[in-house]
Amino acid sequence: MDSPQPHAKQRALRVRLPGMPQATIRFEDGQRPSAKLQTVSITGGLLRVLKPLSPGAIVEMMFWTHAGPVLGIAELLGPCSTVRMGLQPFRFIAMHDADLHTLSIAIASSVECLTGFHTGAADEARPT
Repeated sequence: MDSPQPHAKQRALRVRLPGMPQATIRFEDGQRPSAKLQTVSITGGLLRVLKPLSPGAIVEMMFWTHAGPVLGIAELLGPCSTVRMGLQPFRFIAMHDADLHTLSIAIASSVECLTGFHTGAADEARPT
């Protein structure tokens, strides 16, 4: 597994995936709280939750995108004052290359849908 952290100092592009997909979160003790993916980037994102989750907890997270499923290990972060109640930030700490690639395609195609700007990432996934 690789860390999905970018090498550049620039903040990773964040997008809302179509339909705000359900995120399956699994704690080490087996707990599985309900959450939806509000926004996502290759480094992390924001979950819509019914009640705040434990900041600092390491969880397994899975969600579906139009490009396929994405599975990664994430750290839950503490809500900041600018985040409304019910929103929980997280950062990815490990993800297989295939999942990172799927997430990158989903983000790129979401940007294309919103802006009409073609990033080329979706083409990289198509067999030639």
